[in-house]
Amino acid sequence: MSVTRAWAWLIALTATSTAVAATGLSGRWLALVVLALAWAKAELILNRYLHLAQAPNIARGFALGLALFMLALTGLAVAIP
Repeated sequence: MSVTRAWAWLIALTATSTAVAATGLSGRWLALVVLALAWAKAELILNRYLHLAQAPNIARGFALGLALFMLALTGLAVAIP
């Protein structure tokens, strides 16, 4: 995937986040949807803009760290009313 296509995906994901927020969805469901979109955006940035896809070992470490962080945020989103 080229950097231009990655940029287009980032714009689409950002627009989707904005559209979801504008729907009036709130609470846990809004948090979960926005976190999922943010996770996808973070993966795109790490793998395409920072070219970590070319360094698989480092990419796996970043993916693990990101996954743990996002799972912690998801847990908070579900646990806090």
